[in-house]
Amino acid sequence: MKRLRLWAMLIGCIAIVFAGLYLWWDIDVRWRPHLIKSHQADIAKLLAGAGWVSPGLSGPKLYVIATRDCPACDAYEQSEFARLQKAGVDTRVIMIAPPDVNGAARSTPAERSTVAELWVNRSWGLFQTWTSAPIDAWTAPHIAPADGDVARTAVIAAGRDLVDSLKPLLGANGVKPGYPTLIWWAKDGTLNACVCTAPQTYPYVRRELGAD
Repeated sequence: MKRLRLWAMLIGCIAIVFAGLYLWWDIDVRWRPHLIKSHQADIAKLLAGAGWVSPGLSGPKLYVIATRDCPACDAYEQSEFARLQKAGVDTRVIMIAPPDVNGAARSTPAERSTVAELWVNRSWGLFQTWTSAPIDAWTAPHIAPADGDVARTAVIAAGRDLVDSLKPLLGANGVKPGYPTLIWWAKDGTLNACVCTAPQTYPYVRRELGAD
């Protein structure tokens, strides 16, 4: 009987420990950003050469890789951009027109035209106007079409190539593909990344950028 009680107590203690570890993982560890330990220079070079748009602030740089038809991207922008910018963070947005799949387009002509325009002319105002408009209502007014324009079609391809190039580099650091992908330099100088699809990830980004 004593032996059974000891075993029961032992099993109970183990269960409590595992429950505690799971709780810690569930409310903290699973939401932490990934520290970029390898390919830092390659990732930084790709980001700097991309067609990002930003408000031109002088503080820490936060690169946000996003697509237009992305509820998680919209949620991050609406929840976090104003707060980050108030703290001086330069939110550098890199918009991507998703590639076709099996011959079926995953972006609209207006979307491709707008992405190309953002990459070419870097207008933060255009980005704000576009993302504040309903997706289905956006017609890319006064923007040169990308379809049929060799140079602007090449710009769209450059955005897609950027994602393809970053994928193995980020994957080597534990970052899975997804949108929005956030990459930034923390206050301590380290490079970090996160596919921030859940609000639980937001506080970690703010803290590392000094925007708490």
